Amino acid sequence: MKLDRVGRRHGPRRPWVLRGVDLELPPGALVRVEGRNGGGKSTLLRIIAGIDAPSEGRITGRPRRTSYVPERFPAALPLTAKAYLTHMGRVHGLGRARAADRAVHWLERFGAAAYAQTPLAELSKGSSQKVAVAQALLAEPGLLVLDEAWTGLDTAARAELDRAVAERTAAGGTVVFVDHDPARLAGAADAHHRVEGTALVPVREPAGARAYVRIEAAGSPGAELPPGLTAAPAPGGGLLLTVPADRSDAVLRELLTAPAPWRIRSVEELP
Repeated sequence: MKLDRVGRRHGPRRPWVLRGVDLELPPGALVRVEGRNGGGKSTLLRIIAGIDAPSEGRITGRPRRTSYVPERFPAALPLTAKAYLTHMGRVHGLGRARAADRAVHWLERFGAAAYAQTPLAELSKGSSQKVAVAQALLAEPGLLVLDEAWTGLDTAARAELDRAVAERTAAGGTVVFVDHDPARLAGAADAHHRVEGTALVPVREPAGARAYVRIEAAGSPGAELPPGLTAAPAPGGGLLLTVPADRSDAVLRELLTAPAPWRIRSVEELP
């Protein structure tokens, strides 16, 4: 996905919120956006997600399945948590049974299964946020946009969202996020940008901030790597995958649960 000279303002005589924004979002990338409050971060994320249209410039290559977690979730909808998630799954193209199964799956992962039949309007702020995150993940989007999505989640749910982000990028999805905590996914981002004025500028990460793991795997004849993963031939057969350490658990899970499972020969932390 690519943004070319994108700008946004809220009317022909209003000041520009963003202008001249160029940004590439390749498959499998984790991209962090930061900036001051009210400085245009949420506007940029809404444009990336397709919620708002740019006032100028062009966007190409947006994945068909795009999901977005807003700063504020509309919890007053007249639906239960499970009914809402099932409906959103249908919107994303899942069949009814599959959408319902995925709704239950994500409610369980975020520790909210007990609230499946609770009306959204009766949920606490934290439980509402779990539903907001679940709706973005249940259809396995190619582009996941998270605007302060960790805010309001308990410790276990925040860790689960970290894992879900790693799973999405390991599967070839693109994740763009904003979070007020500078330690959130620290060292994991493939790209880091800051909104300054109306521009988007790159932020340099400290050298050596990211650790990597090398996985050696062997597959049965005809076995294919899960989508989004690349590898090099290993001495004596098999494949070598070099992946960020924070994503290694998700990659291992993808290999072990592939239709033709891979056998893991070794996992080595690189210096």
